[in-house]
Formats: sequence, structure tokens, C-alpha cells
Amino acid sequence: MKVYLAGKITGDPNYREKFAAGVTVISPAVTPEGLKKADYMRICFAMLESADTAVFLPDWEDSPGAQLEKHWCEYVGKKMVFLMEGAE
Repeated sequence: MKVYLAGKITGDPNYREKFAAGVTVISPAVTPEGLKKADYMRICFAMLESADTAVFLPDWEDSPGAQLEKHWCEYVGKKMVFLMEGAE
């Protein structure tokens, strides 16, 4: 199964650890640095479209980009899973 992880990256120095998972992950945490917000969103939407499921990390609501990704998932009917803080 391919999953896309959505959550806060900007301002979180530990974002790479947070985006680790035990399935095939399509992750915005591995995009190149130095791009503009619109560039990142174009890349992320392409990655999200390739995923079977979008998994939203506990802090996704703090990210304007992840909020856009959630709205896109709702619009196209993409399966979504929401992880809760402290959940294993």
C-alpha cells in the first residue's frame, strides 16, 4: 500500500523522524530544499495523487499545506486516515 503523509514540516526540526513509517511512504519530507510554496504544493499534489491513502499526522492542522491536501482529498474522494497524538 502506498500512503502519503501530511503534516507540519516548516518550523519543525524533527520532521524527518515524524514522517517515518512502515509502509511504502510517498512523503513531502524528501523534497528538495529551497523551492517556493507553490512549487512544493505542485510536487505534493502529484505525490498525493499517486497514493492509495493520505495519512494525516497529529499536527496536520498547523500546516496550511496539509489543510489544502485534506480539502483536495475530500474533493476527489481520496481515502484519509488521521493519526492522533500519542497513538501507536
